[in-house]
Amino acid sequence: MNWDLKEVSKDIRCDVLSSIAHVGVGHLGGSLSIVDVLTVLYFEAMKVNPQDPHMPGRDRFVCSKGHAGPAVYATLSRRGFFDRERLFVLNDGGAGMPSHCDMHIPGVDMTAGSLGQGFSCAVGMALGSRLEDDGATVYALLGDGESQEGQIWESAMFAASKKLDNLIAFTDYNKLQSDGTVAQINDLAPLGAKWAAFGWNVIDVASGNDVDEISAAVRQAKANRGSGKPTMVILNTVKGCGVQWIMDLGVASHSCNINEEQLKAAIAVIKGV
Repeated sequence: MNWDLKEVSKDIRCDVLSSIAHVGVGHLGGSLSIVDVLTVLYFEAMKVNPQDPHMPGRDRFVCSKGHAGPAVYATLSRRGFFDRERLFVLNDGGAGMPSHCDMHIPGVDMTAGSLGQGFSCAVGMALGSRLEDDGATVYALLGDGESQEGQIWESAMFAASKKLDNLIAFTDYNKLQSDGTVAQINDLAPLGAKWAAFGWNVIDVASGNDVDEISAAVRQAKANRGSGKPTMVILNTVKGCGVQWIMDLGVASHSCNINEEQLKAAIAVIKGV
């Protein structure tokens, strides 16, 4: 099926906002910044089957920046892995929809909590897939704040050493984290040069919230298979992308409140009505 990726990303943004607004507070900024890459992956690039979430040889996705779970859930719901109504028990104790990604939810390939651990799991998945020779591609999404964790770079070194060219990772490079700007806390620049030095193929996407640019980068990354190098796609994104007042919050958008009035206004802007 050919999907209109721009329209799908709008729908997913609205679902992210709606699910978090139902709770009243949540990780809006970092969830909204990754909607576009999730749209490209699940509606164009990835080999998955919502009717058979554990299909052998399927592509895998790990959201290592696990607090962006609401965006992953909204994407999986739109793709048909579970009913949309389930989004509205987000963080409802005992309902099985924690804000951090949880693999008990259909379509979630790895639980993510402590930063850095999800990426290690993705590297292990890529190694296992190669040993099984199942043809799968493993995708992982990292946060830029998360990339200050040493575990990220141990995994990066291992993946390159094992020549895991079936692994495609993304950095959500919005340059903000929970305590300040990435540059203030522990600067990553030059990020691309660091990954290249660790033996990775690096693709830099100037507008990491543009589905067309992301789609082109994913095709380029897939073409790298056979090179012996894993690929890092650096997505220069905007935290809170799609909703101006959330973008204006800057660092405070990491986790913020949203009420019904703000939700309605945001959806109207996203939908252009």
